[in-house]
Amino acid sequence: MSGVTALIADDEPLLRESLSTHLARLWPDLQVVAQARNGREAVELFDTHTPQIVFLDVHMPGLNGIEAARSIARRAQIVFVTAYEQYAVQAFEHGAIDYLVKPIDTARLADTVERLQARLAQSAEPLPGTEAMLASIAEDLRRRAAPRAFLQWIKASVGASVRLIPVEQVAFMRSDEKYTLVAWDGGEALIRKTIRELADELDPERFAQIHRSVIVNLHRVSQVVRSLNETADVHLTGRSEVLPVSRSFLHLFKQM
Repeated sequence: MSGVTALIADDEPLLRESLSTHLARLWPDLQVVAQARNGREAVELFDTHTPQIVFLDVHMPGLNGIEAARSIARRAQIVFVTAYEQYAVQAFEHGAIDYLVKPIDTARLADTVERLQARLAQSAEPLPGTEAMLASIAEDLRRRAAPRAFLQWIKASVGASVRLIPVEQVAFMRSDEKYTLVAWDGGEALIRKTIRELADELDPERFAQIHRSVIVNLHRVSQVVRSLNETADVHLTGRSEVLPVSRSFLHLFKQM
């Protein structure tokens, strides 16, 4: 499929470039005609270039992605990009609109590309119900969904006993192939939960995954030191460990 054009809108330059690079590899014939820094600029650039596909970050300053999508409406295939999978994902999956979760997973993006190619090959307009779905998503984002019950205790075997570790005392968690090491104020313990499982259960206001094998308590971070290769190291208050931040998660510390 040739001659297909796209617009990328995200307030984070590194993520715009990363998505553009992935798309170039997965869909060489796709031409990214413009990149926008916010929703208002996305609408203006869309009116100028009229691309067939728009990748919209949900959370942008000023006019957000939802509002921009409502302005673009049925004139393009819209893919939302969000760091908050728990918000309105069910609405995204109805078929009219696709979504990607930050950091972008290449395999998931490949699925999105295939879906877009199939839809464009059929010369299909966005499916009916798009406007109602956008309203539903906007409402979900305003309510931020129902309050979640995040993990409060971690059950771990320490010697011959079982300990209940309060999550607020956990400094970091680091996994290997079979186990996850939990480092907390009282020591260290191994559990069988994976990093992916823990990331889904922990409060994102306190904990963040910074590497495919590491979750850190953000309240314990004392310093983040950038490296030249677009990675970084995290230093913790009162601990000697230095934790790696991979390129995919460096955007978490964009304000430093």
